[in-house]
Amino acid sequence: MSGPIRLALVGMGKIARDQHLPAIAADPHFELVATVSRHGGPEGDLPFFPDIHALAASDVAVDAVALCTPPQVRRAIAETAIAKGWHVFLEKPPGATLAEVESLRLAAEARGISLFASWHSRYAPGVEPARAWLAGKTLRGVTITWREDVRVWHPGQAWIWQPGGFGVFDPGINALSIATHILPRPFFVEEAELDVPSNCAAPIAARIAFRDTADVPIAMDLDFRQEGPQSWDIVVETESGTLTLAKGGSELSIGGGEIPVAEDALHGEYPGLYARFAEIVAAGVSDVDVAPLRHVADAFLRGRHVSVDPFFE
Repeated sequence: MSGPIRLALVGMGKIARDQHLPAIAADPHFELVATVSRHGGPEGDLPFFPDIHALAASDVAVDAVALCTPPQVRRAIAETAIAKGWHVFLEKPPGATLAEVESLRLAAEARGISLFASWHSRYAPGVEPARAWLAGKTLRGVTITWREDVRVWHPGQAWIWQPGGFGVFDPGINALSIATHILPRPFFVEEAELDVPSNCAAPIAARIAFRDTADVPIAMDLDFRQEGPQSWDIVVETESGTLTLAKGGSELSIGGGEIPVAEDALHGEYPGLYARFAEIVAAGVSDVDVAPLRHVADAFLRGRHVSVDPFFE
């Protein structure tokens, strides 16, 4: 492909404005040519469309789309884009179910276009150094604590409490995207307990016990009710010392000593995602890893649902 990738951004919510727009503007591989949203209006002088069908019927030249809609409605939009021959970037989680993501993967393969199931937390600066240090280490145990205030980070997002909205697993899947990337062996859900508000369909908190193929326990604690300091931490106990990834993977320490991590913009989460998207488009391949989504599905399958007090924003 000569020239920048002509990209349309679909779903102009908080994540699109806070993360996607700046990352696209800073990456010379991409040219933003249109935005699509059921709400709001145009972005500057760019063409604006109420849905993907209106974009597809227009004369705007598009090579790729980035889909930032809630996961429950993303499959149909992605199918339309794939049918047009547009490369597709899926905001996390890539879909509401494993089956629909697999269907999109097969459709993209048949059409010969690139499909990218993005996991932005993998591009936090401490993640790759953590992965490199853990390679070959003997693990003793892992603790994942992902607690945040839903009113601060997801204001007005009613979809998150609906079926397919993931609830506390919407941020929790970020932790799983890191864990599946840095830990040296596969791991599996043994048991789970999900706290579901009586007026919602998705959990507000969860506790999950995993175990890997070498019998190492992995404990995960998720909670949307955290006030004050927020917790996005992964602690890995090994025979060679303790590794801690804090603040969502942005800070790394080993044995209590902080390890410097790269601050270059190329290592930022969303700039890193767009660099990877450009890479796979140029190579004519897809990158669709559903391991984090599979763990969420397994937690729902094996989890005991506990009804708790209703949630009101």
